[in-house]
Amino acid sequence: MAQPARVLLSALADEAAFHLTAVEQFTALAALGLEYYSLRNIDVGKGVKNVMKLTLPEIQKLRHLEDEYGLNVASIASPIGKVKLVDKPDGTKNVYVPFKQYLAKDVARACELAHAFETKLIRGFSFYPPKGAKPEAYLEEAADRLGQIAEACHRSDLTFGLEVEANLVGQTGALLAEIHRRVNHPALVLVFDAANLTVQGFSTAEVYREWEAMKPGLGWVHIKDYRKVSGKARGKHVEEDALANFVPADIGAGGHEKILADLKTMLPSLSKKLERRGIPGVFLDLEPHVRGGGQFGGTSGPDGMGIALRSLCRVLDRVKVAYHLRDFDDLLAARGL
Repeated sequence: MAQPARVLLSALADEAAFHLTAVEQFTALAALGLEYYSLRNIDVGKGVKNVMKLTLPEIQKLRHLEDEYGLNVASIASPIGKVKLVDKPDGTKNVYVPFKQYLAKDVARACELAHAFETKLIRGFSFYPPKGAKPEAYLEEAADRLGQIAEACHRSDLTFGLEVEANLVGQTGALLAEIHRRVNHPALVLVFDAANLTVQGFSTAEVYREWEAMKPGLGWVHIKDYRKVSGKARGKHVEEDALANFVPADIGAGGHEKILADLKTMLPSLSKKLERRGIPGVFLDLEPHVRGGGQFGGTSGPDGMGIALRSLCRVLDRVKVAYHLRDFDDLLAARGL
């Protein structure tokens, strides 16, 4: 009898640690029963660095620690695409990098890291339009650049996941879906995140409509949620570093139960689609921010990550989506017994 399709549980590892050391991150995730993690910011002994800045000795040390803690990288949680689309002062601290240089240096580096950590996935973003501008006016330029990024990833046998997030060109599910349609490349998939919509003022029902827009291009899902807030922020700049109402997935306004129930119907076909690109399955990547979040990261702590994981598992149990956490048989297998 065929096994039911299941999701793969993962987490942005830096969220699980207060001091961001590799040992602290890996200890927390292993203790929670996770087998996968996404790599973003980490201290391998010489201070906290973004994954893009890791040296070869630091990469080698992390690979040894992964073996010790029984962890594998789900994705390189890169900041690719979190730069200005045009070189224009707009009152933000976002930087501009000439695209040819960006493609040759930063994108190539992300691909090197994916190979070094034996993952097929790179997480990225859809570029910043000038603050206050209509993102629709920049769809063509963003799609052109993202198409070149997708092709660079494809040539390296990798897949680029484009996350929906406030202030970017692809700040809504509908806009991100339009980028995906225009790029039309097998190496470009979309990454859904309910909280990144809720913080913009989307209601639960509206978040679900954005989910439906993204479904044709879906690659994986980030799991975080936000308390329902009054007022409408859509179309306005979101001060990400001021956001402070992130919550676990079963008590927020993101509507995760309905979304994950719908994902269940997609799992067999989506899993096969991803497996054809060498990806082991459909990841649900915890990025809870339950102690706070901002433009380039967030924190939950080991207890917060545990709370967020148990919350997600409760939702998955309710909608009868299969998943796996480490058990005693896994421990015996690790011991060679």
